[in-house]
Amino acid sequence: MADKILITHKLNKTYTGKIDTPVLFDINIEIERGSFTALIGPSGSGKSTLLNCLGLLDPQTSGEINFDGKSIISQNVNELADFRNANIGFIFQFHYLLPEFTAFENILLPCWIRNGKPALELEKEALRIMERIGVEKLKNKYTYELSGGQQQRISIARALINKPKLIFADEPTGNLDRESGVAVLELMAELNHENNITMVMVTHDRDVALKADHIYELVDGRICKFIDVKKTGKIQAAKEIEERTCTVEK
Repeated sequence: MADKILITHKLNKTYTGKIDTPVLFDINIEIERGSFTALIGPSGSGKSTLLNCLGLLDPQTSGEINFDGKSIISQNVNELADFRNANIGFIFQFHYLLPEFTAFENILLPCWIRNGKPALELEKEALRIMERIGVEKLKNKYTYELSGGQQQRISIARALINKPKLIFADEPTGNLDRESGVAVLELMAELNHENNITMVMVTHDRDVALKADHIYELVDGRICKFIDVKKTGKIQAAKEIEERTCTVEK
């Protein structure tokens, strides 16, 4: 049986206000350790909301999240923040780099948050990561001096610096030109295989989804389809993506 790093059971999310807005309904998913999983679906289907719940950025309304054998349901805000910083990395469509810091300083920010001033070993690790992803020459550059592709590579390095068990990516190439986007995706795939980092990515691009090991499709806040790309192969997976049939969990 494959080792599961993340499991949800009947996860629900409702945004409350003058009118309550249910967004996710009884989500049951399993993420294999070291795998690449894609979340797809039409706009408004709940992909980003699900990613935010899985990444512990936004609390679920009900249901369970089990991360590496640990139930997340009862932790308080500070405990969740510490847990995220120690175990999870994030890459977003917009890089969220801080303009007043250099590329090198931005990469080390999670270390500052976790333990204060980074030790020399962590600075060496940041440099090693920068060299690995081809941005070592940008060490002392500020955000406004970088191209979109370079900024996204710096955000990837930042996500890696604490050696997370799992990285969540929300449309990480959506703000890039095609050439830069392809380069970033290839880099993420390489890092996934080299470091056995589990990766979960929201994408609207079916070609990107087909690079994943597994695909979950959401429709109206429910799991509509699961495709095991490793098992079926990309040709069959592509056919299943295009099929309009949908089995919605209820």
